[in-house]
Amino acid sequence: MTMNFEKGVALYKEGDFEAALTVFQELSGVEQGNTQFHLFRGRTLTRLGKGAEALADFDILIDLEPYNTDFMSDRGVVLHLLGRNEEALTELDRAANLDPRNPYRYSSRAYLKDRIGDFFGAIADYERAIELDPEDAVAFNNLGLVEEKMGRMEKAKNYFEKADSLSGYPPKKETEVPSSLTPNQTEKPKQTRPNTPVSKPKLTMGHFMQVVQGIFTKSEVRKEFTTYIKGVFGKK
Repeated sequence: MTMNFEKGVALYKEGDFEAALTVFQELSGVEQGNTQFHLFRGRTLTRLGKGAEALADFDILIDLEPYNTDFMSDRGVVLHLLGRNEEALTELDRAANLDPRNPYRYSSRAYLKDRIGDFFGAIADYERAIELDPEDAVAFNNLGLVEEKMGRMEKAKNYFEKADSLSGYPPKKETEVPSSLTPNQTEKPKQTRPNTPVSKPKLTMGHFMQVVQGIFTKSEVRKEFTTYIKGVFGKK
């Protein structure tokens, strides 16, 4: 990769997305077919609110590496942000079918199912993720959130306590349950919740971040994606 491409990546990481896009667009002829180029340009376009253009880059990535499950998951997220949830679910299904031993595949699909109101499907996927990784505090926490939405407060409480136990924090009171875990976090935030079922919230920055931070079981992936999503919703 050229120094110009590295400059574009550096601008992207600094948050100067307009300048990064200018670099990437100037390199479009030279770097065409470079997976890292399309990945970073796609993410930059998404940060600038250009979802349809970003999707074109993710389409290219899938054409280049049709069995790359990470690219499938990224593409599914973009489709979800565009409101194309059926297509997003299809993409996450493909990723899970190709990578069935990876708990992240089920956690990410559970997140989408939760968002579109398929709570039973979300629970089944979180349970599968936990079966594959019984020490995943994030999956236990998010499973608790779904159970809470269904009004099954005792189950939710048990899952929240399990998440606290695994993450090394003492159990909270019933109305003080943890938000999704974030990487490199020294103090876990608290959130007060009502004792009644929670209706499906709007796709706001706060709710999106609360749940999506937990769909990545690898901390370095969560950190990068968290920064990415904060920028996506920051301009809305």
